[in-house]
Amino acid sequence: MPLKTECPARIVRLQEKLQQQGLDGALFIYPIDIYYFTATRQTSTLWVPAQGEPMLLARKSFARAKEEACVADIRPFPRSKEFAPLFDGQRKIGLTFDVMPVQQYNYYAKLLPEREFVDISQLNRELRSVKSDWELERLRHAGVQLCRVFASMADYLRPGLREVDLAAEFEARLRRVGGEGYVRLRAFNQELFMGLAVSGASASGGGFFDGAVTGRGMSAASPHGASAALIAEGQPILLDYTGIFEGYIVDMTRMFVCGQLNEKLQNAFEVACRIQATIVAELKPGAIASELFALAAQLAGEAGLGDFFMGPPGENAKFVGHGVGLELDELPVLAQGFDVPLLGGQTIAVEPKFVFPELGAVGIENTYVVTESGGEKITVLSDALISV
Repeated sequence: MPLKTECPARIVRLQEKLQQQGLDGALFIYPIDIYYFTATRQTSTLWVPAQGEPMLLARKSFARAKEEACVADIRPFPRSKEFAPLFDGQRKIGLTFDVMPVQQYNYYAKLLPEREFVDISQLNRELRSVKSDWELERLRHAGVQLCRVFASMADYLRPGLREVDLAAEFEARLRRVGGEGYVRLRAFNQELFMGLAVSGASASGGGFFDGAVTGRGMSAASPHGASAALIAEGQPILLDYTGIFEGYIVDMTRMFVCGQLNEKLQNAFEVACRIQATIVAELKPGAIASELFALAAQLAGEAGLGDFFMGPPGENAKFVGHGVGLELDELPVLAQGFDVPLLGGQTIAVEPKFVFPELGAVGIENTYVVTESGGEKITVLSDALISV
């Protein structure tokens, strides 16, 4: 389905939700939300009334917004005194507080005095979590391309490479097949450069990133991902990368080793694969997200690996899967406290991993679609450990 019909359908679904909540409309300023509803990422403000046609107020580039956007009413962003009259009669307005800085809130509150602003962050994220057939086509394509790059890396890997050399080669190959590189995250204070290539002890420390494996990075200013550490014989090498095509993100991890892993790491990798298989079988509409995390944690504990599950001891991440789409951290999250049922068409990266101090990290990750028969794998490369 082309975007010319995809975006209007999204707006209709949004308007139904706005009407249910008694809102007059929603105002969006966050670029990827605007892209989702209009098909342009140009710097703009989008007004979607609860009934009627949306209006896009473009700052830069107005010309490109006119060229790309799937809405009819596109105007240059007006002067301050001309702004409020555009919203006469609109009293109760939805905003996405999760991505709106206080400065921007104050700015729009000044432009639109005597309005009631209501947080629609959850409404918006839930709406975007269920993917259309058109979106699933984009995600499957991204999965195929990312798998091509993972499958090609064995011919490059060898002992003595720096982690950053391996990362640079992976990233170059991904760019050559069309990877866009924009890893968009909604969460405050999170950032990521494409993915990470880590090995041995440098993969086993904690870090700021909300994930199981962080890596040392190149400095304290960029403390995530590959470092200058040398890859050695017998070390676990973990490649965890995103593939972004037409804005849509898939996420996957594969394990490599130069030679052979020791028995402890090999066992943990096999446990991670079993946990993945168990969770994937339950990725059906109605399954409760928090219960799937609890199941994964239970299986890790029964294997004697609970202290190392999803991070180094004491710094364990409290999830085992996360939604993906136009952002890396979409809903749903297979996590503690996320007591909501899965919906058909949601796309989830499932990533059971174990992190052992001084030894390194092992695990697996694939992106799946929630279906009536369980998770449909869209990163279809074999999960097997790759030894070179």
